[in-house]
Amino acid sequence: QVQLVESGGGLVQPGGSLGLSCAASTSRFAVNGMGWYRQAPGRQRELVASVTSGGRSKTADSVKGRFTISRDNAKNTVYLQMNNLKPEDTGVYVCGASYDYTLDDFQYWGQGTQVTVSS
Repeated sequence: QVQLVESGGGLVQPGGSLGLSCAASTSRFAVNGMGWYRQAPGRQRELVASVTSGGRSKTADSVKGRFTISRDNAKNTVYLQMNNLKPEDTGVYVCGASYDYTLDDFQYWGQGTQVTVSS
């Protein structure tokens, strides 16, 4: 069983920056796949970015060059640094995790954190 605790998010003006973090608590040694999905009203859920403990990563085209995902394997924590935010980045960002080395097939989920980009 994995428990995910998210932090960060909030309200920011267009062009601003926010950082998200997600810490995984587990009785096992490593949570190998971690990442962020986002859900916005009227839009499909989208994989924003993900990374494995081995260093493989995946980033959505819509955020490339603006968002950076990283992780601290010792802490089973993943970070998402979001720069040059746009109104279309608004949504609920949900952290996902898996014991598997996957970049998008997560079995465990956080509660989600709201990101609102608005002037």
